[in-house]
Amino acid sequence: MDTPLSIFAGDRLRADLFNPTGRRLLVTFRHRVHTDGVFDAPRPSQGYVEAGHAHLHIQTRLNDWYINDETTALERALAQATSGYGRRVALGFSMGGYGALRFSSVLDLRHVVLVTPQFSIHPQVVPFDKRFRNCAGEFDAALGDLATHGRRQVAGVILLDPFRPLDLRNARLVQRHFRRLSVARTPGAGHQAARVLKSGGHFGRFQQALLDPPVRTRDVIAWHKAGRRGSAEYWTGLGDAAQKHGHVALADTARARAASLIGSKGPSGG
Repeated sequence: MDTPLSIFAGDRLRADLFNPTGRRLLVTFRHRVHTDGVFDAPRPSQGYVEAGHAHLHIQTRLNDWYINDETTALERALAQATSGYGRRVALGFSMGGYGALRFSSVLDLRHVVLVTPQFSIHPQVVPFDKRFRNCAGEFDAALGDLATHGRRQVAGVILLDPFRPLDLRNARLVQRHFRRLSVARTPGAGHQAARVLKSGGHFGRFQQALLDPPVRTRDVIAWHKAGRRGSAEYWTGLGDAAQKHGHVALADTARARAASLIGSKGPSGG
């Protein structure tokens, strides 16, 4: 079950399918990595596969947002390989969130959970967002256009930190074209907007909800609130946001709280 079926194996893109006889299909996408150039060894989502479902993992070797000279060939392979599944859901972080939307039509996705997805990285499409310009050299605006290639009817949740204005602006552009996507605001979580769920021990609930969607916005917000009290990541993020907006006293309080939580775990971090 841990040995995947190769759906597509190019120089730039790969897609591997675990438990291909599963009833439902979970699709995940590689997020942007600090050092690209090498494919990761694909690993299955054990909870999903053990529940009798299929797991398709898609990755790009470079941080090119899945837009390159193999994109169209990958689409053809995905359409053929996934035609027999019932409910299809996807999970994607940042670049992976964009990928979930970009391939949502060919995959016929019904429900997605996206963590701070980009609407585009093309300078003419998002001139206000310069964070990923170093990845945009080969990005074709037409081939990467979500409004053209995405499934407009897909439903789901976008997680984002409202203290990150560029993430919020991208989410609003996404919602303009995908009207069934709602936003779950997870303040203090930073660009990796699910990290408080992870540090607070609630990410398992999040993953379990994917087994039987929809994942509800109010549940995500509740899990975030439950986890943030004991999350050093939350208090650090809150402190950084407060400092940026000139709330020095709040920043000091939040950072002190983060330091106390880190200290209480001891030198082993356990």
